[in-house]
Amino acid sequence: MPDKIILASGSSIRAQLLRNAGITFDIHVPRIDEDAVRASLQSENASPRDTADMLAELKAQRVAARHPDALVIGCDQILALDQQIFAKPENAADALAHLQALRGRKHQLLSAAVVYGDGKPLWRHVGLVRLHMRDASDDYLTAYVDRNWHSIRDAVGAYKLEEEGVRLFTRIEGDYFNVLGLPLLELLSYLTLRGTLPK
Repeated sequence: MPDKIILASGSSIRAQLLRNAGITFDIHVPRIDEDAVRASLQSENASPRDTADMLAELKAQRVAARHPDALVIGCDQILALDQQIFAKPENAADALAHLQALRGRKHQLLSAAVVYGDGKPLWRHVGLVRLHMRDASDDYLTAYVDRNWHSIRDAVGAYKLEEEGVRLFTRIEGDYFNVLGLPLLELLSYLTLRGTLPK
């Protein structure tokens, strides 16, 4: 019998990526205080990579506790500038401040996925993308946030590369699926090797 798959994420983009890949799954959004967990991990000097990984595992674990018969995919994405972690902007002014801090510099997006089943983590991966943001003017960034706030308020870093946000960058190094928040190729490879997906 094929494994039942649950995506433990409310991200519409992650869900769309899995649907586009022909995956059948349910969605159950875990209820965790991400800000509190992130703050706790930062107080323990956890690296951005470990923070993304632990949040993804916690989300998968929370949903798997209620669905022990399923394979649960937990995900998290962290934006790191040096060792500073950026969360989703709280308001338009916060989004502008994020973009001003990132402009003219290189930052990282870390996209973690953990597959949970049989009461334990079965697989994990953290994808890394390096992004070089151009030195955009204050006028452009302010207008960008005004035009795009409704869309970017749910995005770490206050941009979406699949939209106008691509104009903020001069170079991107890494897998585009990781930019979107899911190490999709690695996840599909695992599910295929496991036998959940046909070879």
